[in-house]
Amino acid sequence: MPSELLDLARRIALEAGALAARRRREGVQVAATKSSIVDVVTEADREVERLIRERILAARPDDAVLGEEGGLGEDGGGSASGTSGLSWVVDPIDGTVNYLYGIPHYAVSIAVVEGDPDPLTWRGLIGCVLNPAIGELFTGSSGGGAFLSVGGGPDEPIRVADPVPLELALISTGFAYAAEIRGEQGGVIAGMLPMVRDIRRFGTASLDLCMVANGRTDGFFERTLSPWDHAAGAIIAREAGAVVKGFGGDAPSRDLVLAAGPALAARLEPLLIELGGRYGI
Repeated sequence: MPSELLDLARRIALEAGALAARRRREGVQVAATKSSIVDVVTEADREVERLIRERILAARPDDAVLGEEGGLGEDGGGSASGTSGLSWVVDPIDGTVNYLYGIPHYAVSIAVVEGDPDPLTWRGLIGCVLNPAIGELFTGSSGGGAFLSVGGGPDEPIRVADPVPLELALISTGFAYAAEIRGEQGGVIAGMLPMVRDIRRFGTASLDLCMVANGRTDGFFERTLSPWDHAAGAIIAREAGAVVKGFGGDAPSRDLVLAAGPALAARLEPLLIELGGRYGI
């Protein structure tokens, strides 16, 4: 079953990515804003999600679909209910601001999870994250490992980076759309910078997780992520040997998504708790 689901997700992601890239070449405009004036959605986001939903439901009509641009409210997010116990968690264009500005770092992100697509209850089965701008396709399946295919080439296995001490760790992160939360997050970054090799902010959470998976960065953390932001990337990162978690024994959620090799994750979490307390988070 996971291999069949992954094959379908791969085909859909490649078709959706081709559409997104074509619309980017034609020119992109903001269609609406969501949670704040900087949280934008383009018409391409909506068009790509419609294509993904249509392809999923044509092939698997009994599955549920949870997508960012589903239209059930101003903040985005919508679902099609199912009866199979499987849910597809979809971000049609993760990194919309990058996409809007023509920065070649955005992704089509598709996951399949078992159970209610709530971060505390689901079990990830497969993840597929495609960067259409450079042709990198990351995939992973529960118990099946994690892989990267470049430009339609063969799937090559990927693994997290070898362990490094905190002071040599390259860490990526992202920021919320709400101005007051961004200010708090900036304080945490200011406190962390002297303690690590450096910080990166790429703007696409699904690809941030995949960068941990293939060792381009050592760790990643972010608050206020929605399920579609991290579902696929989390599956891929775990299959590549990363710990992906929330605070304590919690699963990843809006409170925290933390991904790193086991030793580094054990150092990062208490540091984030300490810095968060210092800066009022």
